[in-house]
Amino acid sequence: MKKFFVNQLDLSKVNTLIYHMPDGPTFSLEMNDFDGFIDFDMEFGDVCDTSDIDGVLHFFPRGNA
Repeated sequence: MKKFFVNQLDLSKVNTLIYHMPDGPTFSLEMNDFDGFIDFDMEFGDVCDTSDIDGVLHFFPRGNA
């Protein structure tokens, strides 16, 4: 099966993942060796990657993006 929408994220520079929940609060996760467990291809939403600037990746799930 061929993937048409491939969005490869380089998580090597990400120190913190901030998950913006649909109701407004955020969930912060330090990325110490968690990058192998997170698959953004399975999620629906938008990503704001500021890891080159401050090491943070923001994820906005669909409905909150």
